[in-house]
Amino acid sequence: MHRDNPDLSSPAMRADPPADDTVARMLAGADGPHALSERIAAINRELARWETNGGLAHWQPDASLDPRAAAALKDYLAGCLPLPSWADASRIARAEALFMDMSMLSCTLLFCASLPECYVLPDLSAVLHAAGQLEAHTDYRVRSTAAMIFPVMLGGGLTAAEGGGVAQALKVRLIHATIRHLILRGSPDASLGAGPVRPLAVAGGGIYHTLYAHGWDTARSGMPCNQEELAYTLLTFNYVFLRGLRKLGLGLPRQDEEDYLHAWNVLGHMLGIERALMAGTMDEASRMFDEIQARGRQMARAPDPRPALAAALMKTMEDEIPVRLLKPIPTLLTRLLCGRDATRDLGLHARLPLLSRLLFGAGLALVRAIDAVVRQVVPGFSISRMLTRALGYRLVTRFLMDQTRPLRLPDALLGEVHDATAQWSHDPNAPRWLARVEARLAGRTGSQATQPTAA
Repeated sequence: MHRDNPDLSSPAMRADPPADDTVARMLAGADGPHALSERIAAINRELARWETNGGLAHWQPDASLDPRAAAALKDYLAGCLPLPSWADASRIARAEALFMDMSMLSCTLLFCASLPECYVLPDLSAVLHAAGQLEAHTDYRVRSTAAMIFPVMLGGGLTAAEGGGVAQALKVRLIHATIRHLILRGSPDASLGAGPVRPLAVAGGGIYHTLYAHGWDTARSGMPCNQEELAYTLLTFNYVFLRGLRKLGLGLPRQDEEDYLHAWNVLGHMLGIERALMAGTMDEASRMFDEIQARGRQMARAPDPRPALAAALMKTMEDEIPVRLLKPIPTLLTRLLCGRDATRDLGLHARLPLLSRLLFGAGLALVRAIDAVVRQVVPGFSISRMLTRALGYRLVTRFLMDQTRPLRLPDALLGEVHDATAQWSHDPNAPRWLARVEARLAGRTGSQATQPTAA
């Protein structure tokens, strides 16, 4: 893998044939970045009509869409729309309930664990760096991720006709294939043995021009958005999330963890990930995650894009914390959740203010001790949960609940997201007084802070 004589059987050398074939057919005849951009824009307008799972079964292309693209999309849906035969609706429903229960905490783990771990693989970071999605447009990357996660994890997102998870996943799958097509300037199969794609001067603005001009060496770096990277990214959103809960002392029962993994594996199937690259247990996930990271670390890049990506993400979170002493908390929490090796990879190991480090370390130890004792008497009690929810609320308010910049979702689904995040403002598992402390830390005032919660 990743050598001048690459192992073509490696997941790093495999892409997603159904999606890649679809994109190749849709973009046939569009030569050069300008023509490709225009064709992709027309296709995206059509994909915006993919709103619900049930609606996809009856979708018909607009008459203005290029007939080649229309035929390709119809074939794509015919082959990729059904859920896998091994999908279990009851386990998916349990995962949905767990996601809703974790609510604001889920968002903190997204920012401080899942997204940072995404950037540990050098080649994966190189694609993101080329697109400028984090350094220049951090909120775009975060909001795009949320626009996929919410439709999938809201009730019925994957299983109900009125849900939107399958529709969103199939769009994202085509986005991955489009990125591959642009970077490779053609189909993945054609790039095998064809030599490196040489970088070009960027001929115009926008992400499509940037990706087209980026350049790529498949023999050394594998396919862009390859099967191994897709499997790794899936693990950052299920395994890393569950691992983060454990590190915060909020770990779930084994069956709940495996149900959560199962639901995301169903999503992985819809995203074109091979079944053999999915983990059904935390032990399997841990082994797979560590192996992929170890292989990825062998591919050093110069310059290394990862520190800039991580720094942009940390800066985004710091800007939402009003107290100067507490601004290093996101970085410190990321260090805790991601571990020493990832911290070094991401350039987050620089010395932080001593007082902030002491406050975080002592506070963490004290919180764990208090939680362990009080939870024996009050099962819903958790200061750790309260603190991470408070940070999550600030981030959700900034990125997901801003009415001036709504998520790119169908109106009905966007309404569901706002209803869900509004409910998340109050933790039904926490005592009243702890909920009031959380409200103050989160910056909620008035009726936001006083709505009744479970005693």
